[in-house]
Amino acid sequence: MSTVLETEEHQALRDAVAALGKRYGRDYMTSVIREGSHPRELWTDAAELGYLGVNLPEEYGGGGGGMAELSIVLEELGAAGSPLLMMVVSPAICGTVIARFGTEGQKRQWLPGLADGTTTMAFGITEPDAGSNSHRITTTARRDGGDWVLTGRKVFVSGVDIADATLVVGRTEDARTGSLKPCLFIVPRETPGFGRSQIDMELHAPEKQFELVLDDVRLPAEALVGDEDAGLLQLFAGLNPERIMTAAFGIGMGRYALGKAVEYARTRQVWKAPIGAHQAIAHPLATAHIDLELARLMMQKAARLYDDGDDTGAGEAANMAKYAAGEACVKAVDQAVHTLGGNGLTREYGLASLITAARVARIAPVSREMILNYVSHQSLGLPKSY
Repeated sequence: MSTVLETEEHQALRDAVAALGKRYGRDYMTSVIREGSHPRELWTDAAELGYLGVNLPEEYGGGGGGMAELSIVLEELGAAGSPLLMMVVSPAICGTVIARFGTEGQKRQWLPGLADGTTTMAFGITEPDAGSNSHRITTTARRDGGDWVLTGRKVFVSGVDIADATLVVGRTEDARTGSLKPCLFIVPRETPGFGRSQIDMELHAPEKQFELVLDDVRLPAEALVGDEDAGLLQLFAGLNPERIMTAAFGIGMGRYALGKAVEYARTRQVWKAPIGAHQAIAHPLATAHIDLELARLMMQKAARLYDDGDDTGAGEAANMAKYAAGEACVKAVDQAVHTLGGNGLTREYGLASLITAARVARIAPVSREMILNYVSHQSLGLPKSY
């Protein structure tokens, strides 16, 4: 894919991460999935090279970059067939929120480990009865002396089994209005009352999904991240990077699938010429390439706006980037499988498992319909439908 709009530093980063990804590749990731383990070797190598914490502040061991750099890392690993989903959660969401809003103590406790990969943090927001409506979150936090006590449930929380802590979105009562407001809490994995159970998924990925039960989880005052009265601002400071990184995840996956299809179409010969010479094969692949390129441009715009401190502009662009990448990814994977025909469904070519995985980019962390709601209301000024 063309990189002429990127700086020399970004192009160098892209090339270096691509080289790392190729050393592992899809075969490594499928073997990890088959064994039910985690991509620890790739995670460790990426961390040692400074890629996992490239967005975090230098004074806490990070690379001093931003979402522009972190999204390049995830996209290139995905394009090599070995994406690291926990990059979306640990350095992008949790690391960003703590770096921007955490106390000095929280930054020193958590950021160095998040930057060098020795610490991993999960993110819990979705609830069984809330879904896309974050206003229906029922996980509550109440004060008890100098402590906080959390009660509630979360679902579809990635990587809790390997995470040292989970950044949990709860709600506290506003003493002035009596209404509930969102707040973020760091919950260490072994905290009493913090239970987890794995969700049985058809999705084949090294990162497992969990349901969490918080049964009167007692936390010290310093578990609260940032200002209790700025919870919504802090929450969206994490959700915008999540959307940008999900776009990177989808673009990388789409590029990997497209690359396999193009390679096959160049060499597979049924009649006199390779099948890629036929427009019925070539044009859909060209369209998939265009869609992925356009999605990447919007992702780059979103990352630039976010890194420049324009949270409002980044919110619109991040949602658009996530939407575009999700659509482009699904179409690229589908066309890749179709190009290979029966071979597209074999384990040998490694594309069939991406059919389910590609759907994630359309569904999570926010559905395409909710993004269309956002754009129609926020961007176009149409009446709100919900």
